Amino acid sequence: MLDTLLRCVGALVVFLTFPLIIGQTEHKVMAHMQGRLGPMYAGGFHGWAQLVADGVKFVQKEEIVPADADRKVFRLAPVVALLPYLIVLIAIPIGPGGFVGQAVDAGIFFVLAVMGIGVLGSLMAGWASANKFSLLGGLRTAAQLMSYELPMLLSAASVAMAAGTLSLPGIVDSFHWWWIPWQAIGAFVFFTAGLAELQRPPFDMPIADSEIIFGAYTEYSGLRFAFFLLSEYAGILVVSALTAVLFLGGWHGPFHDQLGWLWTIVKTFALAFVVIWLRVTYPRLREDQLMRFAWTGLIPLSLLQLALTGIVKVAIS
Repeated sequence: MLDTLLRCVGALVVFLTFPLIIGQTEHKVMAHMQGRLGPMYAGGFHGWAQLVADGVKFVQKEEIVPADADRKVFRLAPVVALLPYLIVLIAIPIGPGGFVGQAVDAGIFFVLAVMGIGVLGSLMAGWASANKFSLLGGLRTAAQLMSYELPMLLSAASVAMAAGTLSLPGIVDSFHWWWIPWQAIGAFVFFTAGLAELQRPPFDMPIADSEIIFGAYTEYSGLRFAFFLLSEYAGILVVSALTAVLFLGGWHGPFHDQLGWLWTIVKTFALAFVVIWLRVTYPRLREDQLMRFAWTGLIPLSLLQLALTGIVKVAIS
């Protein structure tokens, strides 16, 4: 019982700290890349208190519920959007020797299934807000989910086929460095589909602030809006960690017996930096471009990766 409690507490601490670190990093990276001065002033040296200032701002803001909103669903939506990422973190292995919250036999499908639940938060928010812009953002979220869930699942299945197991620790144990060029297509598809699942730029059409204000979250303010932002940063952490575990060897690296957990964290934050980099680099895709990219681009690539994995597995055996 003590071991289980410590694992749950560890996952909770990671959940409460790492997404905030990613949020602070995004402020600083975007400030340097785009020449933004504002995030560099709060607190003095390098704007170290910017995240604190944002937290105080969200706490002070009044929370308003539209008069015609479905109040119960409206208030529950931020929790539904945030909670699945906490559950997923419990199943992601950090280091060798059982350094994981809970090892799940079919872990790869467990984490993908639970991540899919988080999108329901956006749908609930859009439907319950009694706002046409919010409803439109929620419907775009549903369309985007259906389009990008399939290539994400197929690319993950390719890694499971290569390793011969659905367990995330088992996949990392079976990893070899020559997998990186062999599974590169699958890694690209998985990471890109993960960005679309999180509605991160350039796949942020469901929350397009310049045309539908902020999509499903238009009517939210205060801490409830902060929960949606926190779920986005938690999603970046989860997608980056899964990509590192599935395609970059997770804890594998020099002295991985002692520093395996460090290698997993370094790879995760390197991928999180790429997520932020993409936000300031590429413009938003139109809705038709977004759908076409999934169905005519990522799905054929994921099927190609799956076929290549089957051929290589037969050749090796």
